[in-house]
Amino acid sequence: MELRQLKYFIEVAEREHVSAAAEHLHVAQSAVSRQIANLEDELGVQLFEREGRNVKLTSIGKIFLTHSLAIVKSVDRAIEQVNAYLDPERGSIKIGFPTSLASHLLPTVISAFKEKHPNVKFQLRQGSYHFLIEGVKNRDLDLAFLGPVPTDEFLLTGNILFTEKIFALLPSNHLLSERRSLRLRDLRNDEFVLFPKGYILQKIAIDACKQEGFLPNINAEGEDLDAIKGLVSAGMGVTLLPESTFYDTVPKFTVKIPIEDPIISRTVGIIVPSNRESPPSVQTFRRFVIDFFTILEKYQ
Repeated sequence: MELRQLKYFIEVAEREHVSAAAEHLHVAQSAVSRQIANLEDELGVQLFEREGRNVKLTSIGKIFLTHSLAIVKSVDRAIEQVNAYLDPERGSIKIGFPTSLASHLLPTVISAFKEKHPNVKFQLRQGSYHFLIEGVKNRDLDLAFLGPVPTDEFLLTGNILFTEKIFALLPSNHLLSERRSLRLRDLRNDEFVLFPKGYILQKIAIDACKQEGFLPNINAEGEDLDAIKGLVSAGMGVTLLPESTFYDTVPKFTVKIPIEDPIISRTVGIIVPSNRESPPSVQTFRRFVIDFFTILEKYQ
């Protein structure tokens, strides 16, 4: 069995047409048909069945496709890592990040890194807290920025870059909008705008409210920061967000107010796998990030 056969098989399976697959692969249709036939002979099963001019996967073909995709992905990743070891300055780094760190932190760090390592490439994936953790564990990501930094994941190594406070964001016409600070329990009768269930920022907000003896009345949910801020701006409710999400500006028709009681905060950092060695380009980037924030903290 050859890797070329698997790639031909995947192309035909995804396009459901031998001619279309051959055209995309820039090879003759007969070459694709021959390789598929050889693969079926070697496996002793029929992978496709004809439906007019198209082909469809058989039941066993669908199973084989799942494994073929995993094999090709693993080989591609191995080639990437070999290239990264041969030339760390031309490696490719797969980075995951949450929406709350997308607007300022990530662009700032990558821009600074690229000044010193211009040929390193980045593949960026945005996702939820648990998606990022699983992505690093499953090799889909080399590392991830996230907050809070997990402390109970034995397959991960985490580095805290900084700690930030959680602020309340209120509509500008709110009764408490003139306050310099507020207690979280002051918002117990308000309607809240939060991230959906499964997002770590929703958990942080709900846990904080529970500690103050109430459950937030969730009036609306949004899956990204702009949606959350927009809903607050429209008067749909109040929300709790990390300080870094207000780096550029506070949205129109809203006010950002510190919470003095209780003090709510989260750690922000990076995670890498602890059960395997990262490629040199990833190690270089990780060291750069840690040093970057160490220096930044000294000057604040």
